[in-house]
Amino acid sequence: MKAIVQDAYGPADVLRLGDVDRPGIGDEEVLVEVRAAAVDPGVWVLMTGRPYLMRVAGFGLRRPKVAVRGRDVAGVVAAVGARVTRFQPGQEVYGTCESGSYAEYASARQSRLAPKPADLTFEQAAAVPVSGMTALQAVRHGARVRPGQRVLVIGASGGVGSFAVQIAKADGASVTGVCGAAKAGLVRSLGADDVIDYAHGEIDRDGRRYDVVIDTAGNRPLSLLRRVLTPRGTLVVVGGGHTAYRFTGGMGRTFRAPLLSMFTGQRLRPLMSRERAEHLEELTRLVESGAVTPVIDRVYPLAAVPDAIRHLTGGHPGGKVVVTVPGAA
Repeated sequence: MKAIVQDAYGPADVLRLGDVDRPGIGDEEVLVEVRAAAVDPGVWVLMTGRPYLMRVAGFGLRRPKVAVRGRDVAGVVAAVGARVTRFQPGQEVYGTCESGSYAEYASARQSRLAPKPADLTFEQAAAVPVSGMTALQAVRHGARVRPGQRVLVIGASGGVGSFAVQIAKADGASVTGVCGAAKAGLVRSLGADDVIDYAHGEIDRDGRRYDVVIDTAGNRPLSLLRRVLTPRGTLVVVGGGHTAYRFTGGMGRTFRAPLLSMFTGQRLRPLMSRERAEHLEELTRLVESGAVTPVIDRVYPLAAVPDAIRHLTGGHPGGKVVVTVPGAA
């Protein structure tokens, strides 16, 4: 099959379109004929091998253990393992995969897939899993947003942020989004009640306090984030930020936040996102109710994955960057 593969860590230039064997599947796994995939910061991390901490964590010290990139997947079931009970060949599914989704076929655990929402195209469905599940857990599990609360979403126009704005609104919150001026209209269209343009002042410029702050941008110190929280407010830190720190990738905030929580009334929580079928099913209900719509910035063909990753890391996309696979409907 055709796939985007890499033999060494490095910039997008290390990626190439090549021929590899189709992935095998275990008893609890599903073989998916890929129709679309998506790009997220995790793809950049596994491509570059930075922060180095991820290499030590088991992803490959000198080169990636899994040669094919991509996590989000939407497609059609081609085959199922002996103990798969939730899916059958021909069924349209979406979720996350183990073998890499920038390929014509990918293997995935049945516990990380769900039936594709009927109203979504494959491209739209591929935009949902990684960012949607992260946002869902940030809003509902990390922050426990309740009706009437004031929520600040930093990075509101990005992949995770665009979902977080919509989910917080669906849960009855008053939402303020932080983004650049060019994306303000998009963020308001997602339901944000107010928008802060980060180019014209910091998030604490007007003295407003929020019950919940969800930080998907990763470049503000905890001291600043705490200043805009109410005394009993909750901060959810999503991702590490600062890729300049080669070993930790800026994960220092993630490590410090729970320690600071021990000495303050504020809840400072790093998000450790989990990928589960029940989270996808919860997102499906939000999509089918009309409360959440995936936002797609650009679509690239499989062969142009390096350009898609460059756009993600350098272009401040509004929503998700999606990859289509040859033969997609």
